[in-house]
Amino acid sequence: LAWIVGFSSRLFSVIRFESIIHEFDPWFNYRATKQMVENGFYEFLNWFDVTAWYPLGRIVGGTVYPGLMVTSELTLFHLRTLGAIHYILQLLHIPIHIREVCVFLAPIFSGLTAIMAYLFTKEVWNERAGLFAACFLAIVPGYISRSVAGSYDNEGIAIFALLLTYFLWIKAVKTGGLMWGVLCALAYFYMVSAWGGYVFIINLIPLHVFVLILTQRYSTRIYVAYTSFYILGLILSMQVPFVGFQPVRTSEHMAAAGVFVLLQVGFCLAECALSSLTLLT
Repeated sequence: LAWIVGFSSRLFSVIRFESIIHEFDPWFNYRATKQMVENGFYEFLNWFDVTAWYPLGRIVGGTVYPGLMVTSELTLFHLRTLGAIHYILQLLHIPIHIREVCVFLAPIFSGLTAIMAYLFTKEVWNERAGLFAACFLAIVPGYISRSVAGSYDNEGIAIFALLLTYFLWIKAVKTGGLMWGVLCALAYFYMVSAWGGYVFIINLIPLHVFVLILTQRYSTRIYVAYTSFYILGLILSMQVPFVGFQPVRTSEHMAAAGVFVLLQVGFCLAECALSSLTLLT
């Protein structure tokens, strides 16, 4: 129900007018996505757009977050290759074009974000709170303004990736499983590829770990979760051309590195103390 409300409430412009992309940045993102679909990902990374910033031009591949374009391309690919969905869309006379994917991508992800808000809040609190969070996020004006049909911008998928990363982080801390830490790092990589707001994640998760240490709630589960998340997340985030070496060079990433070093030093000291006690006994 939250998905339906979140999706349908963002279709007003399409129902009243037509399926079209709005504003300047979404139009550029659409052009970039079309370039990727027609020429491939590697050609997109080396694409020099002579019409942007005219007459100077612009190197696009190294100056954008490609997650939005890749998501649209994969969505188009699956719509065209899944026979049942393709057949149904043809019966309804719904064209399968990259423009339609770009127009409806944000409303689709807004519904998925509502579901993710439910899962995250349920994991942190309880099921009733999760239902409230999902319904609230589906209709909150601040999010609707960035995810209406035709608003083809990074925030359309980034909020979903943000909540997905936090949900997987909570699962990793609760279980102490390496798998959850790896999945959290993969979700973080998706967030890095989609939006510059990934710095919220790479600062809030270390802050959470630091507070747990200060309140004497440290455990090996936290060590496994954060170590796996940080190492894999760091390596993967540096593969995004626009990010590059920023995770090891800029100040907004230093808190995460500091907490990582603190955990490693604390773990080594704990192991040394345990070994000494074992030898004494």
